[in-house]
Amino acid sequence: MPDNPSATLAVVADHLERYQEQVGDLVPSYQGEEDAEMVTALVEAERALRTAARLVRRAAKTAAQTGGR
Repeated sequence: MPDNPSATLAVVADHLERYQEQVGDLVPSYQGEEDAEMVTALVEAERALRTAARLVRRAAKTAAQTGGR
């Protein structure tokens, strides 16, 4: 286990948020095309990354409150 799980989880959440933003930035380039499947996949991936970041942030908060057991 890392020395500071809360800090480690916060870094992971930061990365997930950055990936979410990068995926979201790709969506407009496909919206004008006839590639609805690609847009749908990107939007779903963006949503999943947002959810993952939120859950990891919650875990970081819990780790900080419990001393990272």
